[in-house]
Amino acid sequence: MPFAYFGFWGFAVYAIIRAGGKQFRVAEKDIIEVNKLSAGEGEEVVLNEVLLVSDDSGVKIGSPLVEGASVVGKVTRQYKGRKVRGLTYKPKKASSRRYGHRQLLTSVSIEKISV
Repeated sequence: MPFAYFGFWGFAVYAIIRAGGKQFRVAEKDIIEVNKLSAGEGEEVVLNEVLLVSDDSGVKIGSPLVEGASVVGKVTRQYKGRKVRGLTYKPKKASSRRYGHRQLLTSVSIEKISV
């Protein structure tokens, strides 16, 4: 994710949102990977759990959420993440088990941050 500082011209608008139990710092045109959302590819998604918004007028911190703030994104793809392999065993016994898991993910392109 690119850092949203534009040098001499000041700061870009950014927000900290909560999606899928994780927190993300997003700016417009960023692409984030969240746990699977029910929207299909190409559909718009509105993320209402905005914890902080920074824009030209300053920083707004929610307690816990910022009133009336939302982030609009577009689903770019639905896919499975990398395989996570695990192993469980019981020492001194002839018992072991291998397993794998692939998390379902959604890639979201951030289009607009509104306060």
